[in-house]
Amino acid sequence: MPDIKINVRNNDGTQTTLEAPTDMGLSLMEFLKGNDYDILATCGGMALCATCHVEVLKGYDTLPHITDDEHAMLDTLPNITNTSRLACQLKLADSMDGITVKIMGDGL
Repeated sequence: MPDIKINVRNNDGTQTTLEAPTDMGLSLMEFLKGNDYDILATCGGMALCATCHVEVLKGYDTLPHITDDEHAMLDTLPNITNTSRLACQLKLADSMDGITVKIMGDGL
C-alpha cells in the first residue's frame, strides 16, 4: 500500500500535507515529531501527559474508537474539543488517509 496523506493545519492557518508510511507501526505522534513538529511527548506515548493533543479537523470518523484511558487524559485539558485525540494513541493506518489535524499541545 502506498503512503497515506496527513494534513496538518499550522498555527498561521496554512496547511501542510505530509506523506506517511503505514508499514512501520508509527503513531501519529512519532510521525509528527519526525517531521519536526513541536510536540513534547513528555510521557513517551503512554497517554499520560496529553502533550501530543491534536484536534482532528477532518476524518475523525475514520479513527479507531477512543479508549477510556485516552478519554480520561483528554478530559483534563482546558482546550478539549469534540474531535480531540492524543496523537500517541493513533497508529498510522490506511483508513487515516487524508485526515486533517491541528496540533493543540498540552493546552497550557
